[in-house]
Amino acid sequence: MKFLDVKTDFAFKKVFGSSDSKDILISFLNSVLEFDGGRKIKDLIIVDPYSIPLLKGMKDTYVDVKAELDGGSKVIIEMQVLNHEGLEKRILYNAAKNYSIQLKKGDAYHLLNPVIALTITDFTLFKNNEELITNFKLIEKKQFIEYSDDIELVFIELPKYNKTESELDTIQDKWLYFIKNVGSLDYIPKNLNMELEKAFNIANEANLNEEELELQHKKKDWIYIQKSSIELATKTGLQQGLEQGLQQGLEQGESVATIKMVLNAHKMGLPIQTISGLTGLDEDKIMLILGEKL
Repeated sequence: MKFLDVKTDFAFKKVFGSSDSKDILISFLNSVLEFDGGRKIKDLIIVDPYSIPLLKGMKDTYVDVKAELDGGSKVIIEMQVLNHEGLEKRILYNAAKNYSIQLKKGDAYHLLNPVIALTITDFTLFKNNEELITNFKLIEKKQFIEYSDDIELVFIELPKYNKTESELDTIQDKWLYFIKNVGSLDYIPKNLNMELEKAFNIANEANLNEEELELQHKKKDWIYIQKSSIELATKTGLQQGLEQGLQQGLEQGESVATIKMVLNAHKMGLPIQTISGLTGLDEDKIMLILGEKL
């Protein structure tokens, strides 16, 4: 068996945000979210269910799954594979935007429902905090009086989760193990509940069509290039050749991020056709950025 890496955006949304994934999403959310009085989610509606995306290029580093819970609360579940400047502000902005857009002109404020932004990161975000799951709410600074629970930010940092298969005791353990490791497994672990078995079956590459598989593999390559680019920039900085390529690309109207990706993908030896598929740029533009002739 071969499974999709659900840390990539298309696979994450296919498993947790498909039209028939409601039971999967309920099981996962109940395992990682805590509600007052020990309340559990009994039903939800998945907003904008998964469909094969028709994307030119691979610009986004995250995907979100949106759900409306049985009590009216909104949940935004996001898988974030790459850290970037302004990430925490964007997450807060996205939560606040989803909170405010609930009201139409003339609606009363008491009609607003709570919004929970659940972000799963494939990197360590809070380096001085050992907690795997971190919750943020609006509270008074000295007495810790809760102002409102209408906006809650929840973070799960996958690098802090290190349990092996033999150590999986709770349903939360099993879901986090699935998200972190399913892409490297070649079998379905034992002692899973019905929802986890269903998630494994959805992630099984044998159940995907050719178009879906191509998109998954392209995204995985894109993420690898982005991570390698960040590591290269961190270790060596942008060398003179990269700077020249950046200037040439900027003259063609392309973004800095796209240009860096082209340059680093080329440096890694990827063919022009592959770079074109990952960035959405045609081969002529790529050659201009690289300063070469066809």
